[in-house]
Order: sequence, then structure tokens, then C-alpha cells
Amino acid sequence: MPQWVVTTLRLTGLGWFIAVCIVLGILGGLWLGKLTGQVALLVLVGTIAGSVVAFYGVYRMIIPAVYGSNNPNRPGNRSKKPCTDRGGNEPS
Repeated sequence: MPQWVVTTLRLTGLGWFIAVCIVLGILGGLWLGKLTGQVALLVLVGTIAGSVVAFYGVYRMIIPAVYGSNNPNRPGNRSKKPCTDRGGNEPS
């Protein structure tokens, strides 16, 4: 499959992820607003919460694309090797 098709599909998926998160936040705000009688406030809170979740999720999805999935220096990638430095007390 050509690389541009893969990139296009990833970007389309990101767009859908953003839209679904925001719409679910709005619908959750409407539902809670109808229960409590404060529709306007809770729709606003739901929209903000959906936006925060969406953009955090997009950030987490974009990190491997920017830094490469096998790059040991990318943020959040910790080496699985045990630490062998004990403050200089190991024999050389």
C-alpha cells in the first residue's frame, strides 16, 4: 500500500476520533443537564471535557509518528534494561 494512503487513513482516523470525543462530551452534558436542570452549564463542561480528551488522545497517537516507534529517546519510552550502575561500587 502506498505511504500516502496510509497517512491519509491515519489522518482520517484522527479526525473521526476528535469528532466522536466532542460529540460524546456534548451528549453526556445534555444527558446530565436534563437530570440536574442545568443544561447549558453541563453541555459546556461536556464540550470542554470532550475536547480535552480528544486532543490528549491525538497527542498520544501522534507521538510515535513524530519520533518513530523504535526511537529510545522519545518521551514516555523507558528502556527495559535493568540499571547496573550502583554508584561506582561495581567491579570493572
